[in-house]
Amino acid sequence: MVRTRFAPSPTGFLHIGGVRTALYSWAYARKNSGKFVLRIEDTDLERSTEESVQAILDGMHWVGLDYDEGPFYQTKRFDRYREVIQQLLQSGHAYYCYCTKEELEIMRAKAEVEGCATYDRRWRPETGKQLPEKPADIQPVVRFKMPTEGITEWRDLVKGDIAIANDTLDDLIIARADGSPTYNFCVVVDDWDMQITHVIRGDDHVNNTPKQINILKALNATIPQYAHLPMILNESGSKMSKRRDAVSVVDYDKQGILPDAMLNYLARLGWGHGDDEFFTMAQFIDWFDLKDVSPASGRFNQEKLLWLNAQHIKNTANDILIQRIVPRLIEKGIRQPESVDLHPVMALVKERVHDLNQLADECLYFYRQSIPTEAEIAKHWAEETPARMARFAEQLKNITEWNAENIHALFAPFCEAEGIKMGKLGMPLRLLVCGTSKTPSIDAVLALLGKEEVLRRMNNGLPQA
Repeated sequence: MVRTRFAPSPTGFLHIGGVRTALYSWAYARKNSGKFVLRIEDTDLERSTEESVQAILDGMHWVGLDYDEGPFYQTKRFDRYREVIQQLLQSGHAYYCYCTKEELEIMRAKAEVEGCATYDRRWRPETGKQLPEKPADIQPVVRFKMPTEGITEWRDLVKGDIAIANDTLDDLIIARADGSPTYNFCVVVDDWDMQITHVIRGDDHVNNTPKQINILKALNATIPQYAHLPMILNESGSKMSKRRDAVSVVDYDKQGILPDAMLNYLARLGWGHGDDEFFTMAQFIDWFDLKDVSPASGRFNQEKLLWLNAQHIKNTANDILIQRIVPRLIEKGIRQPESVDLHPVMALVKERVHDLNQLADECLYFYRQSIPTEAEIAKHWAEETPARMARFAEQLKNITEWNAENIHALFAPFCEAEGIKMGKLGMPLRLLVCGTSKTPSIDAVLALLGKEEVLRRMNNGLPQA
């Protein structure tokens, strides 16, 4: 059975690169009737926080990537890691190293000059080798015995064949001096115990892969298949930065992006299915294959994301849209969003917006008169406008069956009698009733507002700041 995993470190928010990794891992498991595992890699005790863990869980919930197992926490598996470390020590695949910090610094400087592995393996036990005398005041670390000859190679499902010369690999530390296990080692044990068949992750982990493969070989464990995804760049082609770019999924929620639109966009950012741009997650699962993932970095394009978001808003059920915008309406001061039936409002306005914040703004004038801008007033409100609006209000009073058709039927005769074009009626009317000149068909808006509310607002006059 295919088993994939998403294994973020809780040292910050869930960023969009992580979401794309999770998405591809999730889709691959779903496509192959497998299992998708969530693992929290929290062995960095200094930087890992409960807030970051919650941010990851909240982010996964927001985008709707459901996991079959987990979340598993590495900090709760330390006994298991210690057990495997002892196994490697007993089998001769690991050893104690007593190097001081000063010695390691000298080795590091030499390696930079010579381009070799950093650690010189002075404490590595080998046949006929005399080891240094153990210092009494040094608590040793545990290092893994890497092969020193040949190559470690694998067929990467995205990047193709990769081969790393073993003499460039350090005997990496798998347990620190205090006994705590290190990242590369914990990952190996977790993937082994959780029977992960496909490791799908960012290509910043390519250099970790040969180390992990060799530890798996030493444990006689099944080696998973690896797929390393290229990074996501910003629009200028640089690595995305927390300072310059919105990289947390929470940022996109605040921007009014729908989760399905976010996933649709990230799916397309490095993978393709012909010319298809807009698709559902069900379609994505059906189409997805790692062989179609590009090894080249993708560039994030905010304009493209907003276009996709608009398509998803148009195709999303009104009930779901209402659930998404009610909290936004409350933030904008609408205390009782349920006082307006938003279903017909959604049908009227959702074709006009690119994000949920705009959608909420389009709903505001169904609750209250907004205040028009000075530019709109200067453009559409003239000295004779108040009297003209009063005359049109009298026409509206006479409608017995209040609907868009009957309201629309008044426009042409009124404009003819006034000697004006429709813009001289429609734009001021929008300002007066809604507080903005940018609305859908004004007859439809008036019909939804209701006769009593429309006449009340017209009687109140143009709202002032």
